[in-house]
Amino acid sequence: MIRTDKRLGIDLYLSWGVFMEEYQDRSLRGRVFRHLREDILNGVYKDHEELREVTIGEELGVSRTPVREALRQLELEGLVTIIPNKGAYVTAITRKDVKDIYKIRSQLEGLCANWATKYITDAQIEELEEVILLSEFHLHKKGSGQIEQMSEMDGKFHKILYEASNSRILEHVLTDFHKYVQLARTMSIEAPERAEKSIEEHREILEAIKAKDAAKAEQLANEHILHVMENLHLEE
Repeated sequence: MIRTDKRLGIDLYLSWGVFMEEYQDRSLRGRVFRHLREDILNGVYKDHEELREVTIGEELGVSRTPVREALRQLELEGLVTIIPNKGAYVTAITRKDVKDIYKIRSQLEGLCANWATKYITDAQIEELEEVILLSEFHLHKKGSGQIEQMSEMDGKFHKILYEASNSRILEHVLTDFHKYVQLARTMSIEAPERAEKSIEEHREILEAIKAKDAAKAEQLANEHILHVMENLHLEE
């Protein structure tokens, strides 16, 4: 009986060790993946620039294995092209990609606002109102970091709205789209007149949601994204 318990203990210990090793490997891959994707989307790497496993591993303090796996995952997302026996190269988001994403996103944001009229909580409404107030504060606040703060508030508004849709799938898709066009989104916010108009549109969307007017909320959210496209001259 003692031997059996001891054997069981050893088996459990070894199983736990394997589990932790796999978990650590996955977590490292995830960390590398998120880091590289963020850098690619922020324009840190140029189109067609080579991503060297050894260099990235040294920079992030990891082995080549999680880097290689992260690059494969990035290839599945269309952000990296892996050429056998040659290397991995950045596939930058093109102007057409951004345009396509905004067009699709305009429809999904409308759906999100529509569903939010049914599922949004009082706490989420308070959060959105606070974000709008902070956005107005940063709009009139001059100095370094203003654009970053405005961009952060814009992202937070949409994040809360996605959560308010009560759809895990819709939230996931829109969050990814939001990340993919974050560089273009920041460029849009840099225009003072657009930043002010964007805040006004956020308030109108929120008021429609609070009034439980699903059709109006959907239309306003849809138009809000289309206005961003116009500001970025993506329809040209």
